[in-house]
Amino acid sequence: GHMDTMVLQVRRSLAFLVRRYPGIRGIYLCGHSAGAQLAAMVLSTDWTEYGVVPDIKGAVLVSGVYDLEPILHTYVNDALNMSREVAQRNSPLRCIIPAEPAAAACQVLVAVAQHDSPEFRRQSQEYGQALRAAGWSVSMLDLAGTDHFDIIEKLSEESYILTQV
Repeated sequence: GHMDTMVLQVRRSLAFLVRRYPGIRGIYLCGHSAGAQLAAMVLSTDWTEYGVVPDIKGAVLVSGVYDLEPILHTYVNDALNMSREVAQRNSPLRCIIPAEPAAAACQVLVAVAQHDSPEFRRQSQEYGQALRAAGWSVSMLDLAGTDHFDIIEKLSEESYILTQV
């Protein structure tokens, strides 16, 4: 699919849920890798365009991609066919909005695996710092002994630190 379309679909789905279930409170987002990028893009949404204000209480962003430009010259972009403009427009690191009072109450956890690639680790660190600088409440978690896949696969285990957090 096209990156603009994917981001729009995630935003629209959340707006749909808020309209369909007006009493809903305490929405929590969670995403891993490309899913973390999509969840992070939700945090940068101007909800006035959608006519709703979701009550997003927290986001768990796990081993995410927050800057899409490095992907442009890799095999991953063969399927996405992103231009530089599309990559920039859909990079959470480039789309951070200042936390408004409601957003300031949103707890964001940026988790990264010890054995993630240096690029995943760099992007997680930079994104967490940039969110914090914009007034968001951010916690960082560097999970020892995990890689890009088992960091999320262990989420079903009750004793796993990420599950507990």
